[in-house]
Amino acid sequence: MTMSDTMRLALPMSLPALQPGHVWLAGAGPGDPGLLTLLAAKALSEADVIVHDALVNDDCLKLARSGAILEYAGKRGGKPSAKQRDISLRLVELAKAGHRVLRLKGGDPFVFGRGGEEALTLIEYGVPFRIVPGITAGIGGLAYAGIPVTHREVNHAVTFLTGHDSSGVVPDRIDWAAIGRGSPVIVMYMAMKHMGQIAANLMAAGRRADEAVAFVCNAATPEQTVLETTLGRAEADMLAAGIEPPAIVVIGEVVRLRPSLDWLGALSGRTLLPDPFAVERKDTA
Repeated sequence: MTMSDTMRLALPMSLPALQPGHVWLAGAGPGDPGLLTLLAAKALSEADVIVHDALVNDDCLKLARSGAILEYAGKRGGKPSAKQRDISLRLVELAKAGHRVLRLKGGDPFVFGRGGEEALTLIEYGVPFRIVPGITAGIGGLAYAGIPVTHREVNHAVTFLTGHDSSGVVPDRIDWAAIGRGSPVIVMYMAMKHMGQIAANLMAAGRRADEAVAFVCNAATPEQTVLETTLGRAEADMLAAGIEPPAIVVIGEVVRLRPSLDWLGALSGRTLLPDPFAVERKDTA
């Protein structure tokens, strides 16, 4: 019995099939293969060709059907990478040849994943496609670190942004002053390279140097590491710790919930605090 047969027996619903000549643009989640959606797992079991990113966990790819072709199309900052247009056209080529094509990306294809660009190319060449959302690292990766993106005692808004643009520099189209003033929690993708400048931009906008910051590296994998620091010390502590991408960076008071919500740490014996803000409330009573 194949994996797809098992899924059909276990599920109380019918899921669409990946058809020949079609492309599914799917998210694999932040790392843990258990965070794959049912549709993504089904696509893995049906695809003839899987074009995957660098951030897709190898354990996810083990769900590919026997005989499926795995094509690497990862893009990593500072390393030789395929051009985005070439990747998009490769998807067209594979679909036009009659293959069932899965384009598998880490996280979610529409959250800094260039899924929109690839979908527009498929439309340009008349290739049918489906979008299969995934759990983005800015939510799922932080959850695996015990950091919620929202908590009603802390924030009612959150901003997601990228730390560099297509040319590799800090995006100048981001209104850092407005975000610094208006967003209580900021979640950043691909921000480590320019962390010093980003921190300076935000502090110039009025963010406190002692504001809580966390780096979550290799989120939702066995190699996950978390560095807790402050905005003023973020770059120095990052360099001293020797941490490397991929990483999600979160700025804001939600980081202070980690001593209470670090559920992975609790599995290894960490004692969690039932009320992380108790001391603050006592001091202000």
